[in-house]
Amino acid sequence: MARKSRVQPKLFVLDTNVLMHDPTSLFRFEEHDIYLPMTTLEELDNNKKGMSEVARNARQASRFLDEIVSGTCTDIHEGFPLADHSGNVATGSLYLQTLEVASDMPIALAAHKGDNQILGVALHLKREYPTRQVTLVSKDINMRIKARAIGIAAEDYFSDKVLEDTDVLYTGIHELPADFWDSHGKHMESWQDNGRTFYRVTGPLCRNFRVNELAYSETGAPFYAIVTEVKDKTAVLALIKDYAHQKNNVWGVTARNREQNFALNLLMNPEIDFISLVGQAGTGKTLLTLAAGLTQTLEHKIYSEIIMTRVTVPVGEDIGFLPGSEEEKMNPWMGALEDNLDVLNKSDEDAGEWGRAVTQDLLRTRIKVKSLNFMRGRTFLKKFVIIDEAQNLTPKQMKTLITRAGPGTKVVCLGNISQIDTPYLTEGSSGLTYVVDRFKGWPHNGHATLQRGERSRLADYASEAL
Repeated sequence: MARKSRVQPKLFVLDTNVLMHDPTSLFRFEEHDIYLPMTTLEELDNNKKGMSEVARNARQASRFLDEIVSGTCTDIHEGFPLADHSGNVATGSLYLQTLEVASDMPIALAAHKGDNQILGVALHLKREYPTRQVTLVSKDINMRIKARAIGIAAEDYFSDKVLEDTDVLYTGIHELPADFWDSHGKHMESWQDNGRTFYRVTGPLCRNFRVNELAYSETGAPFYAIVTEVKDKTAVLALIKDYAHQKNNVWGVTARNREQNFALNLLMNPEIDFISLVGQAGTGKTLLTLAAGLTQTLEHKIYSEIIMTRVTVPVGEDIGFLPGSEEEKMNPWMGALEDNLDVLNKSDEDAGEWGRAVTQDLLRTRIKVKSLNFMRGRTFLKKFVIIDEAQNLTPKQMKTLITRAGPGTKVVCLGNISQIDTPYLTEGSSGLTYVVDRFKGWPHNGHATLQRGERSRLADYASEAL
């Protein structure tokens, strides 16, 4: 490999799981070079069959490699430039293993294992190019531990992470400082329109606001408002509707805390097409969403039906194949739907037992349970779509689902980013984190982070103590 400059770029040896996790990883290493051992290509080939996400990614990675390798007349030992295939985002080169490597691997590491062969290649490169930093990139923790044990630098693949620290994830809620009205109320205008009260305020904090962010102040008289417009140092705040009061109940449900009140204001706003609700177990995400969906579907007739879906990732051992139709197969995964429908149905005290039974049957006819596997190519018209357990979706799966929305459809994503059950997904790379970050500030997006659990004192204590 020819030296390109006085400060040599790093050489990253990619493990197979990086390519199967993110095929575009080939173009994510900027000015640095990438080296693919023959074992990586073999494992990529072994995993290309099937309809799983991993198989699709393996095939896509192979297509990218084919484009890179076949599109140039470069000598294979000189590497293949990545700039033309990445729009100059990656300016390094791709190198493929062309010779058998004889490395002095520790006897304890079985030479026939694919992982150890990749480690052997990395060890050979480190000795072959002592002036360059050779780093193994792998999603496999044990692989990284073994690499460090034999003196090879190793790191996780970070380019798929939307945020390094999820503590800085957009919350959708902005607490106003105690002196907000003193510093922003000098040229304030206020007016009423369609029963809503609006305030136009000017000041330095307005630059930090985002449209449909929820602003509040508990200093003195409580103030709860939603940001409807942001322009330079000026913002328009509209007082929110009080869903904590029984007269404004949504399908018999009232907000029990400030965040739930904010969430209901977003869910009941027909101008907001996409909503993400993030919170711990028991904060009321599913109950509030179903209540708002039923009200707008059955009473207001804004939507024709509710469609609910979720990722089918088991927490424990898999119980095997399930009998029945698509909807019947999904039913065991939809315990949360059944539990919340029971709560919503029992809220009607005057209906009596027969009335509640009829209502339950009616609700089931207007709520469709769908599997993620059959979403491609579909278009939802005037539907209220709920994506539950969205933290287990990859960014690509999230894009596939949200782009199903046709005219008049609202999509609501629910999840808890601290409860991820999918291998290789973390809080920073989850599809839920991805959409929260990418949609913030869009005029038809709403996001709220629910903090307080309202399930029971036992559940609240368990979530804190365990």
